Amino acid sequence: MATGGSNQPHILVFPYPAQGHMLPLLDLTHHLALHDFIITIIITPKNLPTLRPLISAHPITIHTLVLPFPAHPNLPSGVENVRDIGNAGNFPISNALGKLREPIIHWYESHHNPPVALISDFFLGWTLHLAQQINIPRVAFFSSQVLLSFVLDQCCSVLSALEKSSCSVVEFPDFPGSPSFKEEHLPSIVRLCRESKPDTDFVRDGLMANYSSWGCVFNTFEDLEGEYLRYLKKKLGHRRIYGVGPLSSLGIRERPDPENNLDCASVLAWLDECPDDSVLYVCFGSQKLLKRQQMEALASALEQSGIQFIWVVKTGTAEQVTAGIGVVPDGFEERIGKKGLVVKSWAPQVMILGHRAVGGFLSHCGWNSTLEGIEAGVRILGWPMEADQHVNARLLVECMGIATRVCEGADAVPEPAELGKAIAKSMSENAPEKMKAKEFREKALAAVSDGGSSLNDLDELVRELRQLHKPVANEMVKQ
Repeated sequence: MATGGSNQPHILVFPYPAQGHMLPLLDLTHHLALHDFIITIIITPKNLPTLRPLISAHPITIHTLVLPFPAHPNLPSGVENVRDIGNAGNFPISNALGKLREPIIHWYESHHNPPVALISDFFLGWTLHLAQQINIPRVAFFSSQVLLSFVLDQCCSVLSALEKSSCSVVEFPDFPGSPSFKEEHLPSIVRLCRESKPDTDFVRDGLMANYSSWGCVFNTFEDLEGEYLRYLKKKLGHRRIYGVGPLSSLGIRERPDPENNLDCASVLAWLDECPDDSVLYVCFGSQKLLKRQQMEALASALEQSGIQFIWVVKTGTAEQVTAGIGVVPDGFEERIGKKGLVVKSWAPQVMILGHRAVGGFLSHCGWNSTLEGIEAGVRILGWPMEADQHVNARLLVECMGIATRVCEGADAVPEPAELGKAIAKSMSENAPEKMKAKEFREKALAAVSDGGSSLNDLDELVRELRQLHKPVANEMVKQ
């Protein structure tokens, strides 16, 4: 049985250890594996379980390079993923991973069939210099939309000017549509980079390196950001800019959290009893926990809305629970009865959103959740909080018209009666977002169907990567 010799092109893949970054890159890796590439994934021990479905599907062609997670003074011992520490952990995690440069080079130099290209997450921009050192092209993978990549690049390029500016609104006149954002709505990582320190400088320099990569791959699609993709090709002066989303359509399956054992059948059974388009799905991603006042306000709003709902609640540490963080108010579940379902574990989000009964999604507007909502054709009720979420919400609300903002800010506490009314209005039959959401669902599905824009870009990426490979004539493939 072939295990991958020099006659098969070899690609090195380096995911960033945050769920919203890892999963779409693993979906892309799955697609590449279907095209007869040998793939090695750089991973640290505690993130290895996330790869199990992918390795099970491709036991011959997908390999791992497991390296110890480097220590960092600002990371608690044992932390290897952003979900274990929150958004503030991006700087120390990025810097810690930068220490893997030498072990990767050593592995590369000793490999019998070294990779011909490196595909790495946009939070790992330092790998451009790694790729240059071993003389292979680097492809920057963006688990995000194109607009975010531009905002990050521009803000990092003029960081000193932003620091001195007294303007409360930052404008981007060169980008299509001339978007602008309140200063506090810029990506969290940009605002944190303003304080020049070794950790922040390292991350900022990496973000600025992304556009200098050989190619850029985005988890987006033509009908969503075609104008932006074309702009970036013109700006960078080459055509190796690929919109390949929604990648969740091309992956293997949803990956349950092994630490939780949700009875998916019971969730489906509950949904089966609900009328079409009647249920609101509420989830704020794998990292965010709401404070006590936010939990109480949201619970009250859901109750007052009169809408059926599924509310996924992330459970915090014992200390957080004591402070009421992520804690459902006492008596809430008893009062709502069969009107709602509270899930205190991992939930099969794609399955839930795709159910006929689900018509709305109250979301933090993380990009993966955004694409999954678009693909399901549900109205999105946006509560952007941090990171890229305000940028994503702008696209959903102002450009696409499939979402409404119902709250914004990581510390905001919505007024329960107002939020309840907004939920009821958005879930009504006549909500204008309903038809727009259905329209974009069809566009998203078309993009990843035969002849669609995303599959065409994936095919082009495969062709370009194959051209980098120079097989050794007459070499025997190991058996």
